[in-house]
Amino acid sequence: MILHFIFVIKEEDRGKRQSEFDYIKKMAQFYKHWIKEKFGKDYEIQCDELITKPRSILQRLDTHTFVRDHEQRGKDIYHFYLTYSRPLWTDSLCDGYHAENFGMVFWKKPKESDDELFLAEKNCTTVSYELLHELMRQSGRKKHVQEVRDVWTKHFYEQLEFEQYGEDFKITDGKPMFLTMNTSQLKFEK
Repeated sequence: MILHFIFVIKEEDRGKRQSEFDYIKKMAQFYKHWIKEKFGKDYEIQCDELITKPRSILQRLDTHTFVRDHEQRGKDIYHFYLTYSRPLWTDSLCDGYHAENFGMVFWKKPKESDDELFLAEKNCTTVSYELLHELMRQSGRKKHVQEVRDVWTKHFYEQLEFEQYGEDFKITDGKPMFLTMNTSQLKFEK
């Protein structure tokens, strides 16, 4: 199966956000490793940019636009959109959305273009949140939505630490390159 990360970027920002796209490519490879380790699934990874032209407020890119794009690209591919705006409608706790073979999150832009810690804390964590929903759904977990939300809530209200990974994709106590939801409280079989 293919997991395709798509960095949605405004035409006027093209070239200015290359360091973020470079991080996304590294993060995608990290998630390939993480998914294999946690779920026993081996995804082929793809990364692309989706360049958007200016639109009127009535033509705003939103969940329905990306769902339509996902359907046109092929529903059998897991498309994951990293967007520059919050979805107008979401039931996610982290400005995202998930459905069968589909995910999207609001990708926050760092103040400093090369701030990988910011990208790990603000973006990589939310990607793990939406990925966990879909991977647990695929595993047949009936209550996956509530299970993932419960752990996410513990991260913010009970100081549950995120899992920290280094550039080598291994757990680290040092400065992390990637951060994911803590999966120790989620029981899943490979």
